[in-house]
Amino acid sequence: MTSTSPKSTPSLLYSVKRLELAIRSHLDEMLRGSGITTLQYTALTVLAHRDGISAAQLARDSFVTPQSMADMVRALEQRELIHRTPNPDSKRELLVYITESGRGLLRDYAAAADTIEERMAAALPAGQVEAFRTALGIAWSALRRQ
Repeated sequence: MTSTSPKSTPSLLYSVKRLELAIRSHLDEMLRGSGITTLQYTALTVLAHRDGISAAQLARDSFVTPQSMADMVRALEQRELIHRTPNPDSKRELLVYITESGRGLLRDYAAAADTIEERMAAALPAGQVEAFRTALGIAWSALRRQ
């Protein structure tokens, strides 16, 4: 028989979501006045690591729907933070690349983003930061598998 009494500690799902929302709040504040959103910033960071991918792959890696990414790509392209070129292997597909202006924007916010991450990890014992990163990666991989 299952108990209907509340748990004394929050669920892992709740804890992860709470952390995500706290990070999002700090990123929103960091980017205030930049002219881009946190989701656009995320897409630029993806491109900084995996340049020349399709908009569909960029959407998956940026955690947004393809429809949202289409709007985001247009906005980032208008700001000249990205550009698109035809995929030589597929006539109908365009590949998305970060521009030097996009890389410059990421450089402008790199120290502030590092500060957010350092603040998040500051209370963890030294050896636990990498363990935390590894555990998050393992959990993500486990949920990605179908």
